[in-house]
Amino acid sequence: MDRGNLPPKNLRTVTFMLVLLVLGLILVQTFWPLSQRGVQEISFSYFQQLVETGRVQEVVFRGSQIEGLLTTGERILTQGPVEESPLYTSLLETLEDQGVAYSFDPPQGNPWLLTLFMYMLPVVIVILFFSWMMRRMQGGGALSFGQSRAKLVSKEFTKVTFKDVAGIDEVIEEVKEIVEYLRSPGRFTRLGAEIPKGILLVGPPGTGKTLLARAIAGEAGVPFYSISGSDFVEMFVGVGAARVRDMFQKAKTTTPCIVFIDEIDAVGRKRGAGLGGGHDEREQTLNQLLAEMDGFEANTGVIVLAATNRPDVLDPALLRPGRFDRKIVVPRPDLHGREAILKIHTRNKRLGPDVDLALLARRTPGFVGADLENLCNEAALLAARARKEHIEMSDFEEALDRVLTGLKRRGLYITEREKEQIAYHEAGHALVGKLLPHADPVHKISIIPRGEGALGFTLQLPTEDRYIVSRDELFDKLTVLFGGRAAEEVVFNSQTTGAAEDLKQATEIAKRMVVEYGMSEKLGPINLGAERTNIFLGEEIVKSEEHSEELSAQVDREIVRLLREAYSRARELLTRNRQALDRLARELLRQEALEGEEIDRLLEGLALQPAT
Repeated sequence: MDRGNLPPKNLRTVTFMLVLLVLGLILVQTFWPLSQRGVQEISFSYFQQLVETGRVQEVVFRGSQIEGLLTTGERILTQGPVEESPLYTSLLETLEDQGVAYSFDPPQGNPWLLTLFMYMLPVVIVILFFSWMMRRMQGGGALSFGQSRAKLVSKEFTKVTFKDVAGIDEVIEEVKEIVEYLRSPGRFTRLGAEIPKGILLVGPPGTGKTLLARAIAGEAGVPFYSISGSDFVEMFVGVGAARVRDMFQKAKTTTPCIVFIDEIDAVGRKRGAGLGGGHDEREQTLNQLLAEMDGFEANTGVIVLAATNRPDVLDPALLRPGRFDRKIVVPRPDLHGREAILKIHTRNKRLGPDVDLALLARRTPGFVGADLENLCNEAALLAARARKEHIEMSDFEEALDRVLTGLKRRGLYITEREKEQIAYHEAGHALVGKLLPHADPVHKISIIPRGEGALGFTLQLPTEDRYIVSRDELFDKLTVLFGGRAAEEVVFNSQTTGAAEDLKQATEIAKRMVVEYGMSEKLGPINLGAERTNIFLGEEIVKSEEHSEELSAQVDREIVRLLREAYSRARELLTRNRQALDRLARELLRQEALEGEEIDRLLEGLALQPAT
């Protein structure tokens, strides 16, 4: 490869290494002792003595330096007198008397020039190296505080299009409008329409907000700048505002373009919530962002696209029309959306003939795109570990159990007594779930320890997506949660700590039924919850103190009443269906895990007494 084809970075590296090599050679030549190079430096008087005694066989004069070769083969060096000196003439006569061959070589260069070169070269190299480092740091290193860190993303870089995004078809249609405007703006401006200056993508984590932005970058034929909200703020005051200015200055030179700010809540939180008041660095950054998006100067041709999962903490000035004109909610995918996402994440995987993606979509309610991608990857890892040729449905089932409940803990020792109690506990959950009309279908029960502290689990999955829940459904859920504790008392007449998590969930549901949903017969349709969010401290919901102590006592009594009624109902159901409970528990002890279809077959032929 010739020098003209070397990349600039490699050329600088090669040049720098060559300079270091030359400097090293000069330093070695200067400071390495002559004795280590095979030449011994001696005094002139001793040199004369060696000549007079006949121990020198050859001499070479090089200016003021005299080099000799001894009869033993050693080389010596001395500084001789000037040519006009009597000593110089006496030395020549002695050499002739002793028959020593001598010769004259011209001196190698000007000594003072060589000395100047050797001392000045390191200084020049240090200056050049320091200048190069300064330019490098100012171009994107430690000293480039005020420069934007936004990355220019091209279509070839992302290779993600709208075909790679599924489950959010309505959102895709909304953002396609931006791409169409950038491709053919005349169709919109002819009617006087203006494209939104800012679009805010809002949704839970993992729903595909950043993926959607990458798809826009892959579809749009205009420059696309990507940056994270945390890249603006530094410990030095004014750096964030300078980076915002620099980012928009770069964007204005390439209009029309899109600027994508991921996790904008890192810089766009409400002002006045942090320490330092208006002089806080984050607030100065936000002020500059507000001015750039819709300030005194027009900002045409730059579309700001941002994503966040905390829209509640954003400053109102950031959300007003003229800055973020449009807020697009990216929701969790529904049943059909999950199936479409599963198809995307499995299109490059070898699936077995028994894999049913529609069934997997039904068994994963509430999963977002990131969860489904992780599920598919876990299934592929399990199949590869088992040296299978294809990913089977059993691999997806095991991966789903891993995602929901954690890894199996086969090495955990459990006594037979504890194992029996766990089996009855989980069988109680499952049987109560089968007997209640509004409970979700039981998909699987297991007494295999998983994750942290989970000695068993009962998995219930809804048959369809639901967006509102009735009081009967919530009360049935309370009853199912108490099924484990009730089974322990019915069979063993004792209580264990295994129901701790069930009690926690049941108490939370009952509290919300009374305080938030107005489902208490005595209190009636009233909401006593108060949502108070402290932005700086990150608090979510704190207990309201706006009602009296008497009302608080009534709320507590209603919560306790709901919990006791649900527990009594679960215990009554299990007492009336003791035969079914025993059969489920014994089979669970034998197999350790039961699927929904196996549970149905076990309960066939039994005269079950469902809830009235």
